[in-house]
Amino acid sequence: MRQYFFTLNVSYLQCEQLYEPGRNVAIMTADSGERVQLPIVNLRPYTTKDGIQGKFKMVVSDQNKIISFDKVR
Repeated sequence: MRQYFFTLNVSYLQCEQLYEPGRNVAIMTADSGERVQLPIVNLRPYTTKDGIQGKFKMVVSDQNKIISFDKVR
């Protein structure tokens, strides 16, 4: 298993792209500097009127399947 941490500060206007047809993944840079692809459905629950803010943790299996994606603060 592997863990990635992300610090996100995305405006609500930018979050509107999460709902556009044909958009399935977001490519994000982890705090470690690694670029990681994440299905957009994992981000949608964290969208508020202010956008998406906070620190997140993603755990993936050795086969690169997402085990969990959670807000940690």
